[in-house]
Amino acid sequence: MATEREIMTWDGFGAASRELAEMVARSGYEPDIILAIARGGLLTAGALGYALSVKNTFTMNVEFYTGVNERLAVPMILPPVPSLVDLTDARVLIVDDVADTGHTLKHVLQFCADRLADTRLAVLYEKPASMVKCDYVWRYTDKWINFPWSDKEPVVVRAGTVRDA
Repeated sequence: MATEREIMTWDGFGAASRELAEMVARSGYEPDIILAIARGGLLTAGALGYALSVKNTFTMNVEFYTGVNERLAVPMILPPVPSLVDLTDARVLIVDDVADTGHTLKHVLQFCADRLADTRLAVLYEKPASMVKCDYVWRYTDKWINFPWSDKEPVVVRAGTVRDA
């Protein structure tokens, strides 16, 4: 029997990312930089960057999921690793698509600790089991989420590639 899923469409993503940006703006937080957690956070971070007029963006590639509800033992930051040495006074909005277990976001927060002035977390979805509670969340769910960028089979399958959804 198939697991019930949360389905996000491209139109839904547009509305959700706009609402998420409005939450950040209403809070008065003005990030200097948006840090996207690749790959899931890339599109959301780009949308927030445009909506919040933040051009300065960084990307951090963190591998944790290997399939549906299948994970590595711990998240791994993949190269190239961003250098944050010149950002000690920066306000950084860290963006991902979902805070599922929260392990990825916790790992990124630990990496950024003592390197940034202020960090806040924004996600489209947060799950009840997440060990990290995000500052900005569009929706809460306990379901597996099908995002429009990862709900189809890849056009190219590379050696060692594992299906995300």
